[in-house]
Amino acid sequence: MEVENQTVFIVDDDPSVLRTLPRALMRRGYNVEAYESGHDFLQANAGVKPGCLILELSMPGMSGLELQQELLELDSRMPIIFITGHGGVPESVKAMRAGAIDFLEKPFEPEILIERIEEALAKDKENQREYQKQKQTRQRFERLTNRERDVLDCLLLSDTKKVSSKGVAQVLGISHRTVEQHRSRILEKTQTSSLPELISSAKLAGLHK
Repeated sequence: MEVENQTVFIVDDDPSVLRTLPRALMRRGYNVEAYESGHDFLQANAGVKPGCLILELSMPGMSGLELQQELLELDSRMPIIFITGHGGVPESVKAMRAGAIDFLEKPFEPEILIERIEEALAKDKENQREYQKQKQTRQRFERLTNRERDVLDCLLLSDTKKVSSKGVAQVLGISHRTVEQHRSRILEKTQTSSLPELISSAKLAGLHK
């Protein structure tokens, strides 16, 4: 799966940063979009696009940490690089625990930022591939009929060492042969070859914990 062209997003209320940093990154060949507030970034739906985010920690209105939390609640997987001239240890710890790539204090070395951007974009590609794999797996489970879902639910709720078609048949009030037929079609539709593999795919699709 090819990942779409990625963008380096910048959110900072400092006009000098918004003026100089995008130019510097574009000269290095990056696609860049810059916003002066977290609200502008969210309104542009930028958080769902491929790429990474360079985010100022301390901003009026919505802070960098608040924007990070908003993105987490939106299930955005965009990697974040925090930058700040006013940060402290508690803020950096909180940002990193929430999944930030790094926390750079201004002024930072340009090459350090480039290294972090490359790391973030690589992480984004990994996230995008995982998302597509999860999406495709979920779509396969959506092909199941209602009765096949009933059989699947019984299989997922059972201990893999104890589950049997006879047991599922008793729970659903159908014949053992019918369960076997449903079970075979479930494996075929979900492109799995065994019960452990089926359970693993169901977990990836978010259907089983």
